[in-house]
Amino acid sequence: MLKDLHDLSGKVAVVTGGSRGIGRAIALTLADAGADILLNYSRSDKPAEEARKEIEKKGRKCVTVRANVGSFTQAQAIGKAADNHFGKVDILINNAGVNRDRMLRRMTYEQWNEVIQTNLSSCFNCTKAVLELMLPQGEGVIVSVSSIIGEMGNVGQTNYASTKAGIIGLTKSLAKELARNKIRVNAIAPGFIETDMLKTVPEDIRNQILADIPLSRFGSPEEIALAVLYLCSPAASWITGTTLRINGGHYI
Repeated sequence: MLKDLHDLSGKVAVVTGGSRGIGRAIALTLADAGADILLNYSRSDKPAEEARKEIEKKGRKCVTVRANVGSFTQAQAIGKAADNHFGKVDILINNAGVNRDRMLRRMTYEQWNEVIQTNLSSCFNCTKAVLELMLPQGEGVIVSVSSIIGEMGNVGQTNYASTKAGIIGLTKSLAKELARNKIRVNAIAPGFIETDMLKTVPEDIRNQILADIPLSRFGSPEEIALAVLYLCSPAASWITGTTLRINGGHYI
């Protein structure tokens, strides 16, 4: 019974920014649950190919699409590829994201705009790219990756915090719009996760962050992926418009 509630057999999931970090963990976890994967990435081919091979070893189909999802035009290629290879999309994971941290007075417009386009506009772009495939099915799931920073803010991250807060508002509004079509829309707000992005943080700052986390450790990409699996599965069939906080108690 419990296994059935997390079964995604026959489903097709699009995962943006899926070649590394949280996105990669999400793609692999959804594949473990039975979903075929369209994996989007924007830069290096090698990590994407490695992820594709891992997914195919699990017996699932995987198509990789290189596209900058911050570009509306490039994001359309994701919808076209999903239609060509699978004929449908059941799940969309808006995960692509970057950070360009700097105090606002020193932040350039380019640094502001790149983060806005990649983190927030991509959610609009990719949802538009797959929605017409999802609507005729009369069901679907969209999960967008926000952040604890979108809820609490952070020094030097006005651009990043703005995008992650925006994702929460987008999620609530889109959930209301698409409920009549039985499409559920949710977000997750991870805390500090052991990824390449966190590795760039100086050790003294990492220690300060750890001191504020009641569970006294950073999270793992796999823990975030399991939460996403829950929201995508029949186990979460009455959940929409919510933001699931996954942060070790950091936001208490």
